[in-house]
Amino acid sequence: MPMEITFELSDSDLEYFWKVMVSAREKASGLDEATIIDNARKLLSEVWNSDTSDFIRDCMSHLETIIGMTVDKGWGLEDEDRKRVIQALAYFSEAKDLIPDDIPGLGFIDDAVMIEMVSAELKHEIQAYRDFCVFRASETSRLGDEAQDLERSDWLEERRKQLHSRMRRRRHKKGDSEGRSSSPFSLF
Repeated sequence: MPMEITFELSDSDLEYFWKVMVSAREKASGLDEATIIDNARKLLSEVWNSDTSDFIRDCMSHLETIIGMTVDKGWGLEDEDRKRVIQALAYFSEAKDLIPDDIPGLGFIDDAVMIEMVSAELKHEIQAYRDFCVFRASETSRLGDEAQDLERSDWLEERRKQLHSRMRRRRHKKGDSEGRSSSPFSLF
């Protein structure tokens, strides 16, 4: 019989997780971008091949989006934005988890919490990237066979620039640069 457990992280809990995140980012500073992305992909693979909760799987879809925005050549993150995203992925290069991943039912909870925190931190980047993907998919569908030149089209590049500008503008609004919140996380 499934059980639902809901918990809320207090400000001090979140502060602890942020300290762990900062430490992981410092440790990963010597790693190249490809290694950081590969480590995040490895976590995704481990989760998809495990018998874990729907909550954790849902969180992993956010991680998949974050990885996607770094490798999608059509999206073309600029250096400053790319650095933010790669730093956000750095936690997943940390070999020592708060909760070891091999603990059934619980092993990926710390990763899920970190993904939720990273998703909040990158909410504008994620939204802009999703909007870009929807736009590109709709145009690909609309163009059919002509879609092969879509990535090089001027109007797709213009849409990408608009979305990049929007995400930076939203991110830099007063009081919204941290993206931290103390929202509840529902598990199992």
